Amino acid sequence: MDKVKRRKLDILVLSDVHLGTYGCHAKELLHYLKSIKPKTVILNGDIIDIWQFSKRYWPKAHMKVIKHLMGWMSKGVKIYYITGNHDEMLRKFVGFKMGSLRIVNKVILDLDNDKKAWFFHGDVFDVTMQHSKWLAKLGAVGYDTLILINRLANFISEKIFKKGKLSLSKKIKNSVKSAVKFINSFEQTAADIAISNHYDYVVCGHIHQPEMREIANEHGKVMYLNSGDWIENLTALEYIDGEWKIYKFDEADIMHMNEHDEEELDNSQLFDNMVEEFNLLKQ
Repeated sequence: MDKVKRRKLDILVLSDVHLGTYGCHAKELLHYLKSIKPKTVILNGDIIDIWQFSKRYWPKAHMKVIKHLMGWMSKGVKIYYITGNHDEMLRKFVGFKMGSLRIVNKVILDLDNDKKAWFFHGDVFDVTMQHSKWLAKLGAVGYDTLILINRLANFISEKIFKKGKLSLSKKIKNSVKSAVKFINSFEQTAADIAISNHYDYVVCGHIHQPEMREIANEHGKVMYLNSGDWIENLTALEYIDGEWKIYKFDEADIMHMNEHDEEELDNSQLFDNMVEEFNLLKQ
């Protein structure tokens, strides 16, 4: 079989994948990961949803995403795992290094043309997270339930009424003034802090809202970027030859996804393979 030609990226930024939840589009993500060859990977929080993790729900596609990332580690791809709120349990391991993997709370990288980029998840700005964690977790469960309802609605819309997909959560977020206000406040706060620290780029996740735009205040300006999520938007950030762009998974690619392009293994076999790769990384 001919090898697939993979697009070369200088930096890949992924966030809010939420592996372990019903809303995660792991198959689509895996298809995307197989199509690229990054030098540096920023996993910008909420990659594994430890809040809602359940032994009863961990499909093969979710395990394959982890295995693919570990495969990159074994090849020396530099990977920064930035902790988020749904995987905050990992914060106790901040500073951990293994091979090319680092677990951190933030990353500052020097990019082309002497520009600096500041990467962090963004939940530090979330008042709900800071003061009412139980409420935030309840909201996360409600969001996951809404995604399930959305999938049923999409099935009915596409198969029965022959219409396009809907996004209930997007409609809710866009119609609730407080949600729009929070997003605007989040973006401005991130930009203000980045400008005060003389960063050229500030790169976040957390709010599931892919974005790339310049934000200014009286002290200067900065390029604000958000990698979105793999629940609704199916987006990532790509940095190639000094330029940033937002990648969005094309639904037309679903037709080309081949689940049988490699030997099908069950979760137990996939886990054994991962342990073997992990042991090789420790050597």
